[in-house]
Amino acid sequence: MTNSRTTKQPLFSFGVISDVQYADIPDGRSFLGVPRYYRHSLLVLQRAVQSWNNAVNLSFAINYGDIVDGFCPRDESLNSVKKVVAEFEKFDGPVYHMIGNHCLYNLPRDELVPMLRIPGRSGLAYYEFSPTPDYRFVVLDAYDVSAIGWTRDHPNTLKAMAFLEEKNPNADKNSPNGLVGLDRRFLLFNGAVGKEQLDWLDSVLQDASNSEQKVIICCHIPLDPGASSDDSLLWNYEEVMDVIHRYKCVKACLAGHDHKGGYSVDSYRVHHRVFEAALECPPGSDAFGYIDVYDDRISLVGTDRMQSNDM
Repeated sequence: MTNSRTTKQPLFSFGVISDVQYADIPDGRSFLGVPRYYRHSLLVLQRAVQSWNNAVNLSFAINYGDIVDGFCPRDESLNSVKKVVAEFEKFDGPVYHMIGNHCLYNLPRDELVPMLRIPGRSGLAYYEFSPTPDYRFVVLDAYDVSAIGWTRDHPNTLKAMAFLEEKNPNADKNSPNGLVGLDRRFLLFNGAVGKEQLDWLDSVLQDASNSEQKVIICCHIPLDPGASSDDSLLWNYEEVMDVIHRYKCVKACLAGHDHKGGYSVDSYRVHHRVFEAALECPPGSDAFGYIDVYDDRISLVGTDRMQSNDM
């Protein structure tokens, strides 16, 4: 590993941004009082795309979810999503999307998945792609089992509501009142990866291992408590990480959702990076970046509020 650190040119590079949460409404605050800049976030995205295009060598870009905010007026949801997607399409390369809770507050899955050109089936939004023969990206659907996005009578909705009834005693299932520590993740705005997706993940990682590929996992919701607030974790992050830890091919798990960002390395030496939100950038500031992928590491080059780090 040490000698490959002298490598000057990355194998490939890609742009990253998360939680744009655009809405054509005045600035506001989160439930915790953190300022949110709904209109300015679109300018952050525009500057991100311009920066990525100027970099020339970026092979693709990944949006880590939540392109439109839940406070977006419902009669503007469709046009707002289209507006943000149009900005992403100004990038000179492919853009890979994943869905977040705020996306699903605005549009149902059957509309959202094709608009974001997610190659899922039957409304599912997990997939994988290989930018080079040596690397594979696995994009998870964090709201596979969820009380948002599916129809009210969908089995995944019913399963999610039954789960929340068991885990969260509050009438408002977005309230963590009385929940302690990691149990604070059992909130309506989070979700879970279902069994079929877990089996698919296992088969993809087995195939990647057999092909001697390195893998980067992408998920809107964080997968490690060390990189995230307790209330922003995937409901069944332990199950997902149990599958990931069976294989040595996974090098990093990248996520959004927890707006302050975070970084950790778990006990299996898998790196976890949660990206700082574009939404919470005051006017004139930014949160986006790009990642250089080398044989022995990946290096995040962040802009402004997105912190740089090597993994």
